[in-house]
Amino acid sequence: MAHRLAIESEHIRADMVEAMEFPHLANKYQVFGVPRTVINETTHVEGMVPEATLVEALLQAVSAGE
Repeated sequence: MAHRLAIESEHIRADMVEAMEFPHLANKYQVFGVPRTVINETTHVEGMVPEATLVEALLQAVSAGE
């Protein structure tokens, strides 16, 4: 879902990381379940969530960073 949002907006970037290949990143972002969406290094969304939930978390992270 993050990738779809990144396609729609030039203000969103999405990267996917294979936790087994990059365990240091999995540790840094405390990945225990997948998917784990990290927004601006501060907001985390665990697992598959409805699009509205992810958008809400994105908007909250952006407004908190202003």
